[in-house]
Amino acid sequence: MTDIAVYTQPFQSENLEWDLTPPENAWALNGTLDVSLFNAAQHYPNGFIPSGTVLGKKTAGGALGPYLDTAVDGTQTAVGILRASIQVLQPNGTAKTKVGVGYMVHGLVSASKLPLTSGTAALGGYIDANGQADLKLVYFAA
Repeated sequence: MTDIAVYTQPFQSENLEWDLTPPENAWALNGTLDVSLFNAAQHYPNGFIPSGTVLGKKTAGGALGPYLDTAVDGTQTAVGILRASIQVLQPNGTAKTKVGVGYMVHGLVSASKLPLTSGTAALGGYIDANGQADLKLVYFAA
């Protein structure tokens, strides 16, 4: 039987104010986000993990999660910044488990315009001095 139920498809307007890199100089890598490492209330309350989220890579398996300097699973080392917002909630409201993404490893970033701060994301995803030191090919402007 065909299901013709109506559902709402959410969209998010992209905010790339944080990315000051000229398009011809952008350099990104591909990776896989482990959505279970993110906190729904802090990282994707509207179903999207925002671009500009600082990422770390788990030692076991190499999946990406939110960078958090106090972590002990590998994500305590910043490896890049999420290039584009990514939808992680499916139409039925359940979170996806893994999502392929691109992340910046070289470029120019306005640190003050990144979407998450230590005050809004206690479970990571924001930049701090140690994260800036980890991302040697990213220049952080005010």
